[in-house]
Amino acid sequence: MMLTSPKVIYHNLNLLERVDAATSAVYRELAQEAITDPDISLNWRQAISDRLNYANRLLGIQVTDGNDSY
Repeated sequence: MMLTSPKVIYHNLNLLERVDAATSAVYRELAQEAITDPDISLNWRQAISDRLNYANRLLGIQVTDGNDSY
């Protein structure tokens, strides 16, 4: 059961770099739940998935340097 609207989840994914690690983890978890929720439209699930994927790629770039394999 989704208590947070897809629009809010989508918006919150833009805030990941501005919030603390715990809040970021909650936002990512909500996004994962939304992606798997069949009650949320495919358009919203795809948009959330795309934004989460982008945020995860940015995180990967930020936490690794040129010598790390990711």
